[in-house]
Amino acid sequence: MRAVDIIMKKRGFRATGAGTLSRDEISFLVNGYVDGTIPDYQMSAWLMAVYFNGMSFEETAILTDVMLHSGVVMDLSGIEGPFVDKHSTGGVGDKLSLPLAPIVAACGVKVPMMSGRALGHTGGTLDKLEAITGYKTGLTVEQFRNYISKTGFAMTGQTKEIVPADRLIYALRDVTATVESVPLITASILSKKVAEGAEALVFDVKCGSGAFMKTLAEAEALAKSLVGTGTAMGKKVIALITNMSEPFGTMVGNFLEMEETYNVLKGEGPKDVTDLTLQLAGWMLVLGRKASSKEEGMQKAQEAVQSGKALELFLENITLQGGDAKQFVSECGKRRSPYTCQIKAAQGGFIAAMDAYQIGIAGVHLGVGRNKTTDAVCPDAGMIVHKHTGDSVKKGDVIMDVYGKDSACLSAASEIIQSAVRYADTAPQGQPLVFKEIGAEALAPQHSGSAS
Repeated sequence: MRAVDIIMKKRGFRATGAGTLSRDEISFLVNGYVDGTIPDYQMSAWLMAVYFNGMSFEETAILTDVMLHSGVVMDLSGIEGPFVDKHSTGGVGDKLSLPLAPIVAACGVKVPMMSGRALGHTGGTLDKLEAITGYKTGLTVEQFRNYISKTGFAMTGQTKEIVPADRLIYALRDVTATVESVPLITASILSKKVAEGAEALVFDVKCGSGAFMKTLAEAEALAKSLVGTGTAMGKKVIALITNMSEPFGTMVGNFLEMEETYNVLKGEGPKDVTDLTLQLAGWMLVLGRKASSKEEGMQKAQEAVQSGKALELFLENITLQGGDAKQFVSECGKRRSPYTCQIKAAQGGFIAAMDAYQIGIAGVHLGVGRNKTTDAVCPDAGMIVHKHTGDSVKKGDVIMDVYGKDSACLSAASEIIQSAVRYADTAPQGQPLVFKEIGAEALAPQHSGSAS
């Protein structure tokens, strides 16, 4: 078997399906790249062929499985399930994983959660968790198992031993303009999620200015690929396409989003975060066989918040993973960077739009996120949003409190935020929180191509 023949076969793909690759061919290419026998230039050529010609759900499932077994797979045997996880494609102020895990765990479903860090304009769950003093996200497999057994969920990062194929291939995609490929995105996401031990998955596919998928068509293509591929791998999967046209919730930043998580678990969170958390929880409980409908699952999730059980598990997890829960609670409402300024309304009327992408970029300037993986983040940087799209304002009203890593960053960030806010004389038409829900029954046989 030769790499060049596999590249030619995928390059020559047409609607007939003649370029469909076998498991042996995909395994040869991926495993060869991991062990160094396939060079960068041949893998790059194959990635570009996939970018343009796509892969079937079955091919993508094989690619995912091969990547999954390129390294260590979490062994959760001996722990009573079910195991269900949620994954978001990323956004600005998207802290849903943080309240969701303890809520679902409080309802009897185990949540093995492997998360990532901030890069670009989107925040990272691990950076938010590590804003809590002492909290450790670099768990061993034994710690991961132990914490799931005790509280029903655990939060960890990807190690070098877990899905090394994804780490290597993603780095190559990043420099070969092949990131926005639906099957490659799908395999990257699913390989990590299955490696952590999840039996069923709920995907939150973000759509809008602050998402990687800007249009509904792009988001729907990815959602269908995730559901179709996950189903082909024998997993129960559902995807929600959700709105990411403005910052989510009222707080953006690492510690700030942990604080908003605490508020949600007390039953005092902002409506959009609370509503979507409950919807995702409802579906996770359906897939975990703890509810017969999303509505029943949402009711059980709401009861887990009202009873205080979800908050109790959240604080217990903080302690288990090395954090100081009492200090965290005492800092909520108080811990802010001393470098601060306010964004005020430039004119009266209504907020017509708040470009989430630009506000996310402003967050990078402030120290919330990273331009490259080696950058440090500032746990106390971020934004508190007082006015949202559709709100009426008078000139000079405070729209946002801004907190930076130092005084120098405030000017550049403020200028970006000001330009991201648009005004109108009349209130804009409202948008739904959830655009679509996609399950396996909604899928027709198809190939998935690039996301562009």
